Amino acid sequence: MDRLYDKLVAYCNGDYYPMHMPGHKRNVDMLSMENPYRFDITEIEGFDNLHQAEGILMELSQRICKLYGSRRSYPLINGSTAGILTALSVATSRGDKVLVARNAHKSVYHGVIQMGLRPVYIYPQVASNPTIYCGLNADQIEEALIKEKNVKAVIITSPTYEGIVSDINHIAKVVHKYDALLIVDEAHGAHFGFYESFPKSAIYCGADLVIQSFHKTLPSLTQTAVLHSMVEELDSKIRKYLAIYQTSSPSYVLLSGIDHCISILEDHANTVFHSYTELLKDFYHRMKTLEKLRVINQIQMGSYEAFDWDMSKIIISVQNTTITAQELHSKLREEYHIVMEMEAMDYVLGMTSICDTKEGFNRLAEALISIDREVELLQREATSSVNDILQRSPLQVMCPQEAFERASEIVPLHNSEGRIAATFVSLFPPGSPLLVPGELIDQTLIDYIRLVKQKGIAITGLSGMDKLQIEVLQE
Repeated sequence: MDRLYDKLVAYCNGDYYPMHMPGHKRNVDMLSMENPYRFDITEIEGFDNLHQAEGILMELSQRICKLYGSRRSYPLINGSTAGILTALSVATSRGDKVLVARNAHKSVYHGVIQMGLRPVYIYPQVASNPTIYCGLNADQIEEALIKEKNVKAVIITSPTYEGIVSDINHIAKVVHKYDALLIVDEAHGAHFGFYESFPKSAIYCGADLVIQSFHKTLPSLTQTAVLHSMVEELDSKIRKYLAIYQTSSPSYVLLSGIDHCISILEDHANTVFHSYTELLKDFYHRMKTLEKLRVINQIQMGSYEAFDWDMSKIIISVQNTTITAQELHSKLREEYHIVMEMEAMDYVLGMTSICDTKEGFNRLAEALISIDREVELLQREATSSVNDILQRSPLQVMCPQEAFERASEIVPLHNSEGRIAATFVSLFPPGSPLLVPGELIDQTLIDYIRLVKQKGIAITGLSGMDKLQIEVLQE
């Protein structure tokens, strides 16, 4: 039986290159840290208390504020999840109505359940080459707010997993026009605003609460994140809820990781982002030579419903080729020792950061050029059915919290038509749900889940050894 520690040591001693989070990329040449056991202390004299910061941790919060231009910033060591749960808790009251982008992270749905909220979903457009969620625009938001009265908060994901950014500036104006608060899950955008080649952060675009994950795209440890607040009236409630959603024993190893990350940005942001941008530009230039595979670039992204795009996300489309996304993902890992972030229906996603090296970009470029020579063009079936599923609105029979708390049972997936879901069924990553507790299961969804499983795409929420059973409410 493998031991986790030994397996990690063996893996890290190998030559696998991480085109995935965390953003520090295990780049020990760029980053250094003492043995973490030396840093693992409790709230002793002189080291402050995260839940009642008055000293060095308060100063860390102030440095983050100054760096990002927020009104108040709260370091998080339970990930962006803690920030999202807190944001929903302070922006709403139990039973309130909220407007939720359907491609929201699962933590948003957990917050909806936790607060007993009544979600109204808004569906981003879906691009077909490859099949990815696009951005939202202000007109979509306003249309929903006109139809649904008394919405207390709007929560959207920008950027998406694939780097697509919505027009937050105009969306914020619309949301505030209807007296609601705008929460932006910017978990994948902690690097925004430090260099002109990257999008502007929602902090500068009128959002009320913005959540970012340091660890996703910056040199910081997993679980490190930040909640930015631009609304003074929410401060006391934020502190109360963070004490609930964050551990009472915050890790000084993680907090020191945040401090080190902020120091790098304070002292070297322009230098490291300039070098990083040049590496990205060179990579995208080399990818123009591909004849079958397609790496999405800024010009191609302009044809999507995208206000802006983060070029740190490498999207490799396999549409109309003889290789599947799953095969490409596996080939890169097994033959080239390059580990990508995720595989989807018709593309593979890589995540990059300021800690990536020239060698890393070269390895990926050369691997893709080599694979491109091996594959052939092949006209595949249209993805319209996939797009329809991602944009369809299952019938919501009851609120998620009510369904979550009711008695349930496990039934075969093929016998679940007409039953009410008791659990989430999600494509993972990123974890956006196809089905939410309280929604009606229909045959179209059942067929799509089977299709996804046949293609080998990870899907969570199913039960049984064969993962062909589903949890539904008892009748």
